[in-house]
Amino acid sequence: MAIKATDYIGSLAKGLAVLEAFDGGHPRLSVAQAAEATGLDRAAARRCLLTLTELGYAQYDGKFFALTPRVLRLGSHALASMPLTQIVQPWLDQLSERIGESVSVSILDGAEIIYVARAAQRRVMSIGLMPGSRLPAHCTSMGRILLGALEREEAMALIRSSDLSPRTPNSLTDPDAIMGAIDTARRDGYALVDQEIEIGLRSLAVALVNPQGRVQAALNVGVSAAQKSAAEIVRDYLPALQQVRQGIQPALS
Repeated sequence: MAIKATDYIGSLAKGLAVLEAFDGGHPRLSVAQAAEATGLDRAAARRCLLTLTELGYAQYDGKFFALTPRVLRLGSHALASMPLTQIVQPWLDQLSERIGESVSVSILDGAEIIYVARAAQRRVMSIGLMPGSRLPAHCTSMGRILLGALEREEAMALIRSSDLSPRTPNSLTDPDAIMGAIDTARRDGYALVDQEIEIGLRSLAVALVNPQGRVQAALNVGVSAAQKSAAEIVRDYLPALQQVRQGIQPALS
């Protein structure tokens, strides 16, 4: 939606840009680094960082700024207010308890997926996943489902914009091969990723589709590779995922 220039708050936009400059690869930023990452001049970046510090969203050690846990309130409150999160969480809790595995729901944000809800039984990945966590879409089961809902040209553009460096020896790194896996997922109605994001993890995902037939999110289960083969995961868990998808569908707008 286009807005009038008089309705645009430039200082807010600058502050949010600085906030977004912090990520897993840049947990600490100097004024110069923040300015470079955002395209702001150093004076503007400094004012934004000092304001975030004054409000308790950042801390300063005399050289570098780092975000504080307070910033999590912004994401957690936003996620909690999303109708999708409220709809799916009870279903995830029930499903996870029934099958004894961790299950999640995510949405697509550019070339990444964002976890919006999760029910965990055990930690399968070396990194802890929670609502708000992000992973590359191209090498995750939920990501391939969500990319498969896009026009093929749009999906390929997102793949090509991604960092395709292999995470494991099983990782697909050729854009055409990744697109082929997405095409297979679209045809089969599910995506199975076998230790591409992390050795020891297999995951299976299906689309969450609203009554109008639009894919709104993806639902998956993550299983230890030592526990079940890829074929066993599809056999044992696909019907449960499909059942939950059918139950959720009427509530999706």
